[in-house]
Amino acid sequence: MVVMAYHLLGAPHRLFSLGTFVEMLSAAKSTISEDLGFMRQAFDRFRLGKVETLPGAAGGVRYLPLRGKERIRQLVEELCQRLRDPTRLLPGGFLYTSDLTSTPRYATELGEALAGFFDETRPDVVLTMEVKGIPLALMAARAFDVPMVSIRRGAHVTEGPAVSVNYVSGSSRTVQSMTLPLRAVVAGAKVLFIDDFLRGGGTARGVFDLMREFQAEVKGIGVLIETTTPRQKMIDRYVSLIEFGGVNERGEILVSPSRWL
Repeated sequence: MVVMAYHLLGAPHRLFSLGTFVEMLSAAKSTISEDLGFMRQAFDRFRLGKVETLPGAAGGVRYLPLRGKERIRQLVEELCQRLRDPTRLLPGGFLYTSDLTSTPRYATELGEALAGFFDETRPDVVLTMEVKGIPLALMAARAFDVPMVSIRRGAHVTEGPAVSVNYVSGSSRTVQSMTLPLRAVVAGAKVLFIDDFLRGGGTARGVFDLMREFQAEVKGIGVLIETTTPRQKMIDRYVSLIEFGGVNERGEILVSPSRWL
């Protein structure tokens, strides 16, 4: 059971045939099935995710890292406590979060938490903007066992032909550009966009325009932190984990779990 759990946890959403474990462990198929049943019960009891068995010749077993809202909220509360440190406030009204999102434990749990909101979507690729959103997007992509692609603000010759679009930044209201290699996303792909920060929503709006050029569909947008102002964003289909309300008259940083939790 430990060996099977190790492989399932290490490759979320990947379908393993029962024959894989039969051969690996030199055990009978009935024994493997029975042990998976015990494992499923343990995962459900301790809310570790879901061990799902699919019947048929093309079936098998896979692990879905579904985190309950209570567990996600505990994680978010912990992060909010750390984000209230006054030294994290940056010029322009941003928060310093790189040390947290680059910590493997936080990156994994946050990426899986964001992925959980879009579990029924089952994207073909996870997109993010370079560079701060990469750790979260990579862990969200891992949760779905799909590629992660980083959108750049400039073309790189090593990535071949690329598509660029201009967009209006929701925070600075300036015109910027984003670029993605032609090979990164195939036509008809379902896309999930993950980022670390959302203010006006200009970047996310630009992603919709960029994916239109690729004939791909943005099925969801997930962000770690959104600002409470402006309340009206340039997009309306997104989820966030933390709301940032700026600084009050006492110099306290106002962060709290988002309304999605």
